[in-house]
Formats: sequence, C-alpha cells, structure tokens
Amino acid sequence: MVVFEFKAKGKTTQYAAINEAIKTAQFVRNKCIRFWMDNPGVGQKQLYRYNTVLRAQYSFVKDLNSHACQVGVERAYSSIARFYHNCKKQISGKKGYPKFKKNNRSLEYKTSGWKLSETRKQITFTDKKGIGKLNLKGTWDLNFYPLEQIKRVRLVRRADGYYVQFLISVENKIEAQPTGKTIGLDVGLKQFYTDSNGYSEPNPRFYRTGEKRLKLRQRRVYRKKKGSINRKKAINRLGRVHLKISRQREEHAKTVARCVIQSHDLVAYEDLRIKNLVKNHCLAKSINDAGWYQFRKWLEYFGVKFGRVTVAVNPAYTSQECSNCGAVVKKSLSTRTHICKCGFVLDRDWNAAINILKLALSTVGHTGTWINDPNASGDSTSTCAGEILHEQVGSMNEESSPL
Repeated sequence: MVVFEFKAKGKTTQYAAINEAIKTAQFVRNKCIRFWMDNPGVGQKQLYRYNTVLRAQYSFVKDLNSHACQVGVERAYSSIARFYHNCKKQISGKKGYPKFKKNNRSLEYKTSGWKLSETRKQITFTDKKGIGKLNLKGTWDLNFYPLEQIKRVRLVRRADGYYVQFLISVENKIEAQPTGKTIGLDVGLKQFYTDSNGYSEPNPRFYRTGEKRLKLRQRRVYRKKKGSINRKKAINRLGRVHLKISRQREEHAKTVARCVIQSHDLVAYEDLRIKNLVKNHCLAKSINDAGWYQFRKWLEYFGVKFGRVTVAVNPAYTSQECSNCGAVVKKSLSTRTHICKCGFVLDRDWNAAINILKLALSTVGHTGTWINDPNASGDSTSTCAGEILHEQVGSMNEESSPL
C-alpha cells in the first residue's frame, strides 16, 4: 500500500464546503460514541444501523457520501475497540476511554463519492456537500495506477491549506543487493544517533531552533481578542510554524533512515517506549524534538521496502554493560565516557551501540513491528490493506521523490 498526497487548489466556497463535510463526519463519529455510551456492549453492526438512522434524521448527514459516513462509524468503533483491548490487556495507567472529537481535520471517502478527470489532475467530489472539482498539485502521476487500485481518498486540512491523499493498493518493494554489513544504533539527545562503527549523526534540534519564532507567534495570538478574525489569522500563522518544524523533523528522519537501511543488511536499534520516556518533564521536550519514533518508523518501513532486516532489542543495560568484557559499569546520564576495570575506554553511546548490535546478532528479539504485532513496542506502526487510513501510519509512503 502506498499513499500519494497532492495539494488541493479550489475556491473559498469549496474550502468552506470541505470544512462542512469534515464537521459532518466528526458529528457522525461523536454521535456513535454517544450511542455506545448510552448502550454499553453495542458492536460495529449496531453502529452502522445507527448511522442509517442519522442519515434519515439529519439532512446535512444525508448530503455527505454514505461511505464517508461509514468511515466516521469505523473511526468511532476503532477507538472503542482500542479501549476494550487496553482493558483486556490490563495496561497500566489510562485505558484510552473514547472521547468526543472537537477539531477533526480529515475526511475519508471509499470507492464512491469522487471522480478523477481523464488527465488525473483534477478530482470531483460528487456528493451534495458542494465541494465540486479541485485541482491536484503534486509530482506524483496517478496514470500508472488503475482506478480499481485506489481504495481510499482522504481530504486533509492543515495550517497551510488542504490536501488530497490517495491510498493505492500496490506492491512497494525494491530488490537491493546485499552489502554484507551490519550496524547497531543508539539514539540520543546530544547526537541524533551513534552507530557501532563510532559514527555520530548530529542532532538538528528543529524545535529548539524554531522556538524563538514560536514564542513570537504565540505572543501575537494572546494579544488578539478572543473570537476575532485577527486571532484566527494569528493562530493559523502559529500553526504554520509548528507544521514547518514537524515536516523538517519528519524529512530528516526519513532521509537518515533510508541511507542507513540501504547501506546495511541488518540494522539493530533499541525497543524504546517513547510514551513512557516523555513522562520525564525535564527531558520530554528534547526527546520529542529528536524524533526517535519517526526515525524508527522509517527504519522499519524502508527495511520492508528494500528487504533488509531490522531488529528491535531490549534496551536494558545496553549503556551500562562493557562491550569488551560484559561487566556492568553503572553510570549516570551525565557520565559520557565508558571506563571499565578491564581497561576498556570508549564513548558511552558508542559502547551502547556495540552492545545493541551484539544483542541483535545473538538473540531473535523481534524484527521490528512493521509486520508483526503492532503493539509489540507500545506504538502502532502497521499499515495493512483494508484498514482505515486515519488509523494507519501518517505519510509513511509520501516520499519526496518517486522511486
């Protein structure tokens, strides 16, 4: 499965119609959540029947394509099923009780409700919401794929405009020649990662670099009157700065991960639980700024695409054990040099990267989470055919240039 994204160009009235359609899908989802709260134990079939009742009761719901309404039901049931799964597994902390959406930003169509032009440069939405024909701006060429392979069409609203995403059912693998090389990676805050060969990738710190601009835009939001048009404009400008930083972080993680995967037959990394790590308020900002999760996500994606082996190993004691003799040398986070009684002296992260590689080669661990259990690492990174596009990994196949 691949996801192609295009910038949507239209009139102001069309953008307003997209916003109305997104609100309608959000309304359907929230009503299904309320129906489940009032009737505990209802399943997905009952929610589909309730969706039919909503379409008969509200004219603005009927104006939206029936498949788009069904996606709203699927999103509601997905949050319900996730809550039940967490309760059954007795996950510590909050179980993720389904909540009402207040600011939904996307809308999905299945195989109806839209029509592509002959040139595949325009898309027309045929329901009664009045979206009409939108021009598609992008480098991807949809002429290579039959319409039957397009399984979902998604409208996305971002701070810098509206986008159309196409979920296409196609094999996305490339035959790559073996390199005979293996590598272990230890991610960090000082350096983006340090590998088992001693190379350290610099940490760009995009958020820290753009923090001054963020504070400026945030102050301008506070100075505007609540509910005014100027405040909405200031919020949009603030959102654009956040969007730029997130895109920089994602593009950096994607580029680095692709280079690592193409250069090695086996890549080992730590099976970190990012959700638990960011609970440390002293390091949360730096951990989120580093983008460890995005980096792992792209490692696993390119590992499948190029036929490489990616192994996530248990991170316990990888920084404490000596890679030379195996002795445990306890050290605090401020201690950056590993000094062992055996006389072995090495950078702390380099030593950890060697230990990570040894663990990957000596034990099975679990090979990534791309094909196996999506909850193995605590973060879902699976992309499966037939799944809701909203629930799948965002922009996994939106690579900057065609392959």
